[in-house]
Amino acid sequence: MPEHATGAGAHPLQPMPPSQPSTLLWAPRAWLNAATARGGAWHDHVLLGVGSEGRWNRVEANVVVPPPGAQVLAGPLLPGLVDAHSHAFQRAFAGLAERREAEADDFWSWRDRMYRVALRITPAQLRAVAAHLCVELLAGGYTQLCEFHYLQHREDGAPYDDPLAHCWALADAAADAGIGLTLLPVLYERAGFAQPRLREDQRRFRTDAPWVWNAATRIAASKRPLVAAGLAVHSLRAAAAQSIAALVELAEGFAGPIHIHVAEQTAEVDDCLAATGARPLEWLARAGVLDARWQLVHATHATRAEIAAVRRSGAAVVICPSTEGNLGDGLADLPGWLEAGVPVAIGSDSHVGRDWREELRWLDYGQRLALRQRNVAAAPARGEPATAARLFDEAVRAGAMAAGEPGWGLAVGARADALLADARDPALAGVAPERWLDAQVFSAPARPWRGVMVAGRWVIRDGAHPQGEAIAARFAEAMHALWREG
Repeated sequence: MPEHATGAGAHPLQPMPPSQPSTLLWAPRAWLNAATARGGAWHDHVLLGVGSEGRWNRVEANVVVPPPGAQVLAGPLLPGLVDAHSHAFQRAFAGLAERREAEADDFWSWRDRMYRVALRITPAQLRAVAAHLCVELLAGGYTQLCEFHYLQHREDGAPYDDPLAHCWALADAAADAGIGLTLLPVLYERAGFAQPRLREDQRRFRTDAPWVWNAATRIAASKRPLVAAGLAVHSLRAAAAQSIAALVELAEGFAGPIHIHVAEQTAEVDDCLAATGARPLEWLARAGVLDARWQLVHATHATRAEIAAVRRSGAAVVICPSTEGNLGDGLADLPGWLEAGVPVAIGSDSHVGRDWREELRWLDYGQRLALRQRNVAAAPARGEPATAARLFDEAVRAGAMAAGEPGWGLAVGARADALLADARDPALAGVAPERWLDAQVFSAPARPWRGVMVAGRWVIRDGAHPQGEAIAARFAEAMHALWREG
């Protein structure tokens, strides 16, 4: 390795001139190949080129001497990850539901308490909360956020003058932080299978298929930098079959992602069986709507027959371990999904966790506790003995699908998103370089990322976000207003 790669005089994060048509980065080590195939690995002396459109136009290993003008990075480089499932407004509720005042507490009682935030938050407060969240997510290694957005209307349920006021607040928040955003307006029309209308405390969520399609069309037409549009259905309990069919018909030819909550709770499964004669995943498979655009969020309670049906459809799943653990949802059949070859992305959902290393850790730890085995996600027979590497590569590959991106990772054509690890991180001390990813995931706590790049621009430098303090102050002000009455 050249001496100046880690020398005291090397500055790892020099600003990139915005007028420069192409920028070169040189990393002593980088994690490559995860965007196009399983089995990513560390490579030495990697040269990466960022094109003017903010995508990698060159990725080349074994370039021992950095070329003139290249930014020399003082640590290992990894791809940023897609946070494939988010409810940004729930960040204002994180940590505030961890007491039990009654004999029982579960997802449904948590949901009722969460609605207090949903009924009070304004577009300005949403922007403040979401911007702070986005900075935290960047610090946690996410560079793209899939926002499952169902909070639409005024506090009394009436539409805003611009019905997409909350959508634009979220887009502004993402721009404030510098993170990529896939906005997913949500079809939400009823309170349950046997309840044809919404509850009064769900009045801000009301939409139908034309509303959702129009919202996605407007978001896409806005052409905001780093903002993409997708579609979402809240759940089978919240949308009638004919409404789902109407949205699917409107979306014929639509190439973006379609997300849905499904089989998160056993009560949901029981209600779906009672109302339709089928389990939720079974119903979706029988309805014939699933294809490679569909992202099945949670999919916690799935049979092996349902997993096989999802595999045949080409759909993917999104698992949110920290939220599912916090809510007591249960454990997804991770071995079943992986064995079937169904893409598995990760999400931070309610944002009690905001670092992908924690999500991957608990993705496997949950299985270890349930099965009393170790390294459950590893697959030595497939040549994938490293748990962290298999889960990370899976999250990279599936995250691209969830965000509507053609590919992801440190690969030509993918967006130039990257994470610069701190080579001085105590979690990496004494660890052989080929085991660095293992240590990042399973030797907690690891240090925050030293640098975070989105579309070729460093949004976190030397561990700090340039607007972090101002964004945090606005978040604190919004939290005070939301909770000042106790």
